[in-house]
Amino acid sequence: MRLILLALILSVSASLHAQSSESASTARGAVDINPELQNLDPGLDDAVHVASVKLDGATLFRLRGISAVPASTRVSRVTANIIAAADDSAIDPSAGHVEQKDGRTSLYIGTQFITYLFPADAALEEVPLDILAEAILQRTGQAISDYREARSPRRLMVATGVLLAMTLAGLLLGYAVILLFRWLLKLVERSVKQRIENIERASHRVIDAAQLWEFVASLLRGVRALALVAIALTWMNSALGLYPWTRPFATSIFHLVLNPLKEIGTGILDSLPDLAFLVILTFVVRFILKATKTFFVRVDRGWIRLSNFDRDWALPTYRILRILIVAFALVVAYPYIPGSQSDAFKGVSIFLGVVFSIGSSSFIANMIAGYSLTYRGAFREGDRVRIGEFVGEVVNVRSLSTQLRSMKNEDVNIPNSEVLASAVVNYSTFSRQQGIILHTDVGIGYDTPWRQVEAMLLMAAGRTPGLEQEPPPFVLQTAMGDFTVVYQLNAFCKDPTSMPRLYSALHANIQDVFNEYGVQIMSPNYEADPQDAKIVARENWYPAPAQAPDAAAEDKG
Repeated sequence: MRLILLALILSVSASLHAQSSESASTARGAVDINPELQNLDPGLDDAVHVASVKLDGATLFRLRGISAVPASTRVSRVTANIIAAADDSAIDPSAGHVEQKDGRTSLYIGTQFITYLFPADAALEEVPLDILAEAILQRTGQAISDYREARSPRRLMVATGVLLAMTLAGLLLGYAVILLFRWLLKLVERSVKQRIENIERASHRVIDAAQLWEFVASLLRGVRALALVAIALTWMNSALGLYPWTRPFATSIFHLVLNPLKEIGTGILDSLPDLAFLVILTFVVRFILKATKTFFVRVDRGWIRLSNFDRDWALPTYRILRILIVAFALVVAYPYIPGSQSDAFKGVSIFLGVVFSIGSSSFIANMIAGYSLTYRGAFREGDRVRIGEFVGEVVNVRSLSTQLRSMKNEDVNIPNSEVLASAVVNYSTFSRQQGIILHTDVGIGYDTPWRQVEAMLLMAAGRTPGLEQEPPPFVLQTAMGDFTVVYQLNAFCKDPTSMPRLYSALHANIQDVFNEYGVQIMSPNYEADPQDAKIVARENWYPAPAQAPDAAAEDKG
């Protein structure tokens, strides 16, 4: 009953609309007979001046337009006239006829005016004007019949029944898909999960079985989701196509999914030449990098010798050239990257460039400093150096930092920018040739003969194992203070790593020698002569718990 009542309401409204549209047809015709339309240029751009007349989503014919009367305006008026004829049940859809008046071709369905046709419209279809008029009348008459049939109560009731059946079938199919994939997930778990756990044990836990199984399960869940979405889209497309009011939206459902996929596929096909160029460029760049690396590796190993080029520069130079080659390749490849000419791609590129330049200033500074250190030649791995307040052995020279192992076996990482800005003392450079000079200062009073002091210092150096005797140690008098003369003992050492141990042994031997000869060491400060000389007699050299060397050897024995 509701459908019948709806049909009656629609028929009444259609009859009222037909009367109003018939009364307004003359006014619309005044626009349609604009003489400008008779002189439409067939060569105008179709994308701007052509529009299609549609009814219930089906295209009937196309019309031309001009700037004064756009094609979309003509189409909307023609569509209104066709709907008025369809809503008027007194009009026979097959009673179409053509009238020629004042050089214009007028189309009518019964008494309802449809539109005017002009030579430009016939030129659009590349047929004579009279043939186009007859074809449009036949097509429009059939469309009016379909329009009325689609809105008939019987057709609407059948569509509603089909909708209910489709809905029930869709729900059942969706439930069946859920059950199917639930069973399939259990089946795969029984057959695959054990194998994944075996792979995890065979890989010594390198492969995580839980993550791998989660990936497989997620893949199955994704396929299930795609199947359910396909069912839902199919139901929506079919359901919308059952009713004439929603039929235009039926094709839009699949277009929402298929159009992006079509665009992606079309973009990939259009980009195939550029992608082929990028693939070839990648192989060429890889070949150049491999050849360059082979050359500099041979230079680093000494198989190839270059004048005025140190072997230690080979690998850092290769890394610099690699960056330049890759950067040049990116410049060449940029125009061929799909989408590189779009404003969005350019905007993202500029944004990333600004972020990189702002956030990586220290990163770039340390990297450049790291390469500069290589050519600076201040040190190499294994050298004992002092960088600022840090003293240690160079363990590794990275692109961003220099790693030292301190004398206390501490790992010290210094940014290369600080290394480049600091004075570097390398204890190992000349120690490989004649040795590095260890030196220590003592202050002795003026009442002690300087010759005796120098002899005692040289004697202490001779007692210190690890100090070189050739070149021989030597003593310098570096200052004559108010109360003491400052003597500096200098001795050669070829092992910079043993410097702390040698300094300790040298200081101990200096104290022993001066105590043996009863000479007081007055440094670093002196205020007055003490009542008794500040020396240690030999018999007091080993008070408890200290032990003489012979006694210590007996205890070990």
